[in-house]
Amino acid sequence: MAAVSLDRLRKVYPDGHVGVDGVSVEINDGELLVLVGPSGCGKTTLLRMIAGLETITSGSLRIDGEVMNEAAPKDRDIAMVFQNYALYPHMTVAENLAFGLRLRGQQPAEIERRVSEAARTLGLEQRLSAYPAALSGGQRQRVALGRALVRDPKVFLLDEPLSNLDARLRLSMRVEIARLHRQLRATTIYVTHDQVEAMTLGERIVVLDGGVIQQVDTPMNLYQRPANLFVAGFVGSPAMNLLRGILHHQDGWCLATEYGAIALGDSSQASAWREWSNREVVLGVRPEDLQPCMPAEAVFTAQLEVIEPVGNEVFLNLRLGVQALVSRVAPRDLPAPGTEVPLGLTAGHLHLFDAASGRRIGD
Repeated sequence: MAAVSLDRLRKVYPDGHVGVDGVSVEINDGELLVLVGPSGCGKTTLLRMIAGLETITSGSLRIDGEVMNEAAPKDRDIAMVFQNYALYPHMTVAENLAFGLRLRGQQPAEIERRVSEAARTLGLEQRLSAYPAALSGGQRQRVALGRALVRDPKVFLLDEPLSNLDARLRLSMRVEIARLHRQLRATTIYVTHDQVEAMTLGERIVVLDGGVIQQVDTPMNLYQRPANLFVAGFVGSPAMNLLRGILHHQDGWCLATEYGAIALGDSSQASAWREWSNREVVLGVRPEDLQPCMPAEAVFTAQLEVIEPVGNEVFLNLRLGVQALVSRVAPRDLPAPGTEVPLGLTAGHLHLFDAASGRRIGD
């Protein structure tokens, strides 16, 4: 396997559209790195640049220390798994797995060994004689993974490989991909728009927006310390609650909003917050840190609009003026929709952002 280095990669199309703008990141040997972001953020374009399917306007791409900007795709020693599987319908599973190896002139005995090993790893041993039409969606995805696996490349590139599967199959295939990576420790770059996939699979995650990296971090650091308002609103399901107002300090911190003052209490980040006193900020609160409480303990009240029970937890959809809020609570007796609910904030779990630039304030 190999490390991959992206240094100020840029992609500008003939019409002037910038698809990727100055992306720099180091992917370690054996790491599973996830590229995530909304549609059009540049994640697939970046993956195709690494694969050699898109030209690089500027910057440098290194694989295993070697500059690959001008190298043909076949000379980069990468294997790519596409969203649509791209299996040959007239070939059996075994023939699909072996096709790339035959093109590269591998010996029949070596082809048979690699195909057998990949089929055993992916649980396809009993389906080697089947055609793609006879396979389930999950089995077809395994064949697509296996076709990459038999190549034994330096780098695996996966472009939204689970997007065509139903929710149950996506879950099982996420587990399968994570298991394979632990077993093989192959350098893998995985593209998805699904933040759940990103959070559960990635050892590190690159969050992209508008072709620009917003944050590179571990899943939990992204969730607990988002670098800016975009990451705060994108990572997490339901999304972080965001309230705009003026930060004040008088007998503790408070946020003066158009809906009234919200007491924030004392903060461990007081030194960082102090310079923002009397300035406009955005308060971020995760749904699990916005909890119904006794009226005497409430920092504000909001109207309960919709209750969403999802099994082991319940989402309370609330409204504070025109501001929509979500609270994540454990299953229990809950007030009826239309009720005013007193709400409290979890101390030490609040996030502040500069209202102008969107950057995080404090740690």
